[in-house]
Amino acid sequence: MEDKTRDIIKDHIDNNEVCLFMKGTPDAPQCGFSMAVTNLLKILEVNFKAINVLEDQSIREGIKTYSDWPTIPQLYIKKEFVGGCDIIKEMYENGELKKILETKNINFKK
Repeated sequence: MEDKTRDIIKDHIDNNEVCLFMKGTPDAPQCGFSMAVTNLLKILEVNFKAINVLEDQSIREGIKTYSDWPTIPQLYIKKEFVGGCDIIKEMYENGELKKILETKNINFKK
C-alpha cells in the first residue's frame, strides 16, 4: 500500500470516533452487508463517518491491508478495528456493540 493511501485511511480513523468503511453511502448502500451495518448504527442513533470505498480503488484495497481483514464493511470505534458485518450483527444482537459505544463514551444522537 502506498504511504498516501495509508495516511488517508489513518486520518479517517484517527479523526472520527466511529468510522465505517463501506460500499456506497449510508443513504444509498451498494451492498447488503454495508446496508446491514449502517442500519444497526442508525438504530443505535450513533453519529458515524462513512467512507465510500467504491470512490477510490486504492482505499478499497488499502483498508483490507491496513486492518488485515479481507472484507468490507469495516467498523472502527475510537481508532480500534471492531469487525465486519457478521461480527457487528452478533455484537448488536448480544448487546456488546452498545456497551462498547457507551464504554468508549461515544455520543448518541439526542
